[in-house]
Order: sequence, then C-alpha cells, then structure tokens
Amino acid sequence: MSNGLPQSDPRWPRLLSLAVHEFRTPVTVVSGYIRMLLKDKTGALTDQHRRLLEEAEKSCGRLSGLLVEMSDLANVEGGNAPLSRSTIDLGALLEDTIASLPPLPDRHIDVALEGQASGAMVEGDPGRLKAAATAVLTALRREVVGGDGLLVRQGLRQHDQVPSIWVAVADASRVARLSDADVSQLTLFDEWRGGCGLSLAIARRVIEAHGGRIWSPAEDSKAGAVIVLPQAP
Repeated sequence: MSNGLPQSDPRWPRLLSLAVHEFRTPVTVVSGYIRMLLKDKTGALTDQHRRLLEEAEKSCGRLSGLLVEMSDLANVEGGNAPLSRSTIDLGALLEDTIASLPPLPDRHIDVALEGQASGAMVEGDPGRLKAAATAVLTALRREVVGGDGLLVRQGLRQHDQVPSIWVAVADASRVARLSDADVSQLTLFDEWRGGCGLSLAIARRVIEAHGGRIWSPAEDSKAGAVIVLPQAP
C-alpha cells in the first residue's frame, strides 16, 4: 500500500474494507455454484471433474479466509476493533498457544517455553494476544532450518523506562542473544513473509495496540523475533 497511500493514511483501511466488500460476493457465488455441482445438482460428475471441483472449492475456502483477514486488518488499522481488557498471565497464555499450534505438514518442529518470569502479567485482550502469538510462532516455525526447534524465552526488563516483559523466540543458538539484545541490535519485524497471509500484519498491529513492539534480529530478519509488552501494574 505504497504509491502515495501510506498505512497511516485514513483512506487505507477504508480502501481495504471496500475491497473486501467487492470480493466477498463473487467468491460466495462461485463457492455456492461449486457446492451445487459437487452435490450432482446438474447431473452426475466423472471422478476427474469431482477432483477438479474439490480443488476449486479448497481455493475458494482459502480466498474466504484471506477476506476475513483483510477485514480484520482493516478494522484493526482503522481503530474499529475494540480490545477487551483483563489482567493476563503471559506465561500461561504462551503455554496455551504453544500447546495448540497446528502440526506442520512436512516435519515436526518442537516449540518450548523457557523462563517463567515471576510477575509476568500484562493488561489486554487474551484472544487477540493469543492469535498474535500464534501467527508469529507459526511463521518462525516454518522457517527453522534443521531440527533444533524453537525456544520461547520470557523475562522482565525495562523498555523506554517502563517495566516490560521481553519475549524472545529463536532456536537454541540464538535465543540467549536475543533475550539480552539491545534495541539497537534489532530491526523491524518482517510482517510480509510469503505463505503467512495477513496474519503477521494483524499480529504486529495487535501487539502495538497493547503498547508493545515486535522486532527481528538485525543480522537475519527471519532468524527469530522479540516481542515486548508493558508489564501490568
């Protein structure tokens, strides 16, 4: 969304909402016709025709999912997605997130939580924060090279003179360095990774809506992530 229309421009979420509205109806119509054909409403199908229609139905499902993400992104960006507020045990939320990660289709990558920091409580929307953590962990898990797995290490640190919870995500060879890293050693988190849809863009905005930040290691933006959230008073 460059070319004179930056994300801070209020037209950006409105344009995204309009695109969702314009795409949703044709996707729904096409999906409905495919379901009719699969139910043999217009006559019997050959096995080949059925397979082709089933693949087309899956593609419509992926498009529908992307439209949901686009709508969510427009609402978050436009300030139309109110956040519930409660005190959350971030360690427990991360444990629950890790336990519910879906399996990868081609390999097994372990994800483990380290450093149950005492007093690691945040104020925010537990559902939104869990979805953001899921998006980040899913993206990083896909990019792990080898079988080392991912470690999620949390600790208490000051950030901008505010008591904060610092969550580092990386493999075993990098997680300690990320946990101790200075902000100057980090770079903006790449939210436009291929194969992740818009989930990371939504995650970044949700984290920032909670007063937090998300970064990547400067030397390799896909080697890990650091999430910082202000500690609950």
